[in-house]
Amino acid sequence: MDPHAYVPADDPLFGAVRIKLDHEAGTLGVSGDGLPPVEIRRVPNTVPESHVPIGTRDPEQLTLLVDGAAETLRPAKGFLTRRSYRVEVVSGARECRYRLVPDSIGTSRLLRDERLLGVFASTGDGHVSADWEAVGESEPAHEPYDASVGYALAAAFGTGAEPMWQLTLNAALDLWP
Repeated sequence: MDPHAYVPADDPLFGAVRIKLDHEAGTLGVSGDGLPPVEIRRVPNTVPESHVPIGTRDPEQLTLLVDGAAETLRPAKGFLTRRSYRVEVVSGARECRYRLVPDSIGTSRLLRDERLLGVFASTGDGHVSADWEAVGESEPAHEPYDASVGYALAAAFGTGAEPMWQLTLNAALDLWP
């Protein structure tokens, strides 16, 4: 299967963000003018899960490169709570932690060291949009690195999750004979 290159996301702060996702091969690339390129790769021969765009949430089966440097990628397993669908990146290059956490059925918040950067939406098909938080006078501006990581996480893992009661009901129904 050929990788799918999508119409670039038109980011209000960073311009065109190009996303290339290949579910079968387990590769994702994010790039844009002035943005550090991001690659997420699934280990070859890993059987892809259909409900995860990159194919797995197992951190042992994934690698993350931001501007050529390996970073630590920690997707949670995802089960009964929205928070269980979070994805973390520990950036040694930036000495910070990013977290993408579902906050509704269709959106997830991107945080850098607990500071809200923006809200991302993706249905898991490679199309991603971002709504950036306004920056206060005493706060640093959003950086290209933030955008690259946010778009990559949203495209690779999708955004949003059902509420806890719905996830619990679905899990119980899956156990019903």
